[in-house]
Amino acid sequence: MTKRLFDIVFSLFTLLLFFWVVLISWLLAAMDTHTNGIFIQERIGQFGSPFKIYKLRTLQISSSSEDVRISKIGQLLRHYKLDELPQLFNVLKGDMSMVGPRPDVPGYYDLLEGENRRILELKPGLTSLASIKYNKEAFLLEKQESPLVYNDSIIFPDKVRLNLAYYYNRSFSGDILLILKTVWFTFLKK
Repeated sequence: MTKRLFDIVFSLFTLLLFFWVVLISWLLAAMDTHTNGIFIQERIGQFGSPFKIYKLRTLQISSSSEDVRISKIGQLLRHYKLDELPQLFNVLKGDMSMVGPRPDVPGYYDLLEGENRRILELKPGLTSLASIKYNKEAFLLEKQESPLVYNDSIIFPDKVRLNLAYYYNRSFSGDILLILKTVWFTFLKK
């Protein structure tokens, strides 16, 4: 089975099976944030091409537009990665794959050089070795005195290393294992 065919079948199956979870999560996000509940952002995709990623909105913005915080429902959605479910539509569109480097905002993967640019040959994914290792990234960053410096000097280089290892060692069975590990770390190991 080709990776693209697997992505289509798996994302369709997941959407059909969990459509009710997506719908309820979206409705909760919309009510909780007083928006349409969808967050769209530009990310860097395969070959460095930008694309629009879909997520459920988890941030509340006050009327002054200066106070931005994660809503109570947003915390729940993020904890169980339910805010990421709309990315199954990105997989169906072909912007993403089920497994591959997590897409980042401009200024990171698009600036890679040398051998590290091989990562851009891959479609970004819903899960990866790096996303499993850093599944508590927000918690880790909030403990740092300078989160951006810590991300740019420690976390991002390690993600590049892990994504390059995936590039050289990817396989269908490895992808299945990564999906199972993601389910384990997201829903079962708490």
